[in-house]
Amino acid sequence: MAEKTIDFAKTIKRTETFTLRYKILIADDEPGIVDMMKSYFSTEYDILTAANGREVLEKAALQPDLILLDVNMPEADGFEVCRQVREYLTCPILFLTARIESADKIYGFRAGADDYIVKPFDLDELGARIAAHLRREQRRQNTAAVRFFGELSLDYTARTVKIKETPVSLSRREFDIVELLSLHPGQVFDREQIYEAVWGIDGNGNSDTVMEHIRKIRAKFSLLSLRSYIETVWGVGYKWVG
Repeated sequence: MAEKTIDFAKTIKRTETFTLRYKILIADDEPGIVDMMKSYFSTEYDILTAANGREVLEKAALQPDLILLDVNMPEADGFEVCRQVREYLTCPILFLTARIESADKIYGFRAGADDYIVKPFDLDELGARIAAHLRREQRRQNTAAVRFFGELSLDYTARTVKIKETPVSLSRREFDIVELLSLHPGQVFDREQIYEAVWGIDGNGNSDTVMEHIRKIRAKFSLLSLRSYIETVWGVGYKWVG
């Protein structure tokens, strides 16, 4: 079956309407699970639902604040849907799946997921995870739009970095690391703290992953500047020295 692509650029309606409640999109092809979560969360959030990949892409045009996304769905699986949505939306995406293999989790994070919830799950715990991700997203949105560190400028809203007015191409995770460190200049973060903040609230801290991303960030910065901006505090972690 051919994959259906939604033109977000034409369908997403960007408004500045103030909403009192967060909007959550629940996507699962099992009606019982959707009904259960909708009943549980509808008192606190506005709920959208989808039963397949095509419907997720259509409902994503309504700009939910968070997406609960099943992996095994008809008409494009969760991984493919997540990749497409990530081209246009930065809201938290939490995978819901019965898959427990580490390879599946890694694949999901690489597709752009922020968290991975294994079925069967506890609704209270899921609710706590949703609230944590929404709080973190709200803090990010409240961040001052642009900060300058000498010849480097950071636009947190547009998620762009420039050095001497030349754009620096960073991946999503690389920018998240730069954002975390630059918002707390001088504060030392160990690798586990960085991993948890960037990869998810239950991430098993992977020192090699953090080190590799920071190595790539430094390499990109070094093409345009003699300053590294990210300093290693040996035996402890990293800090921003802009």
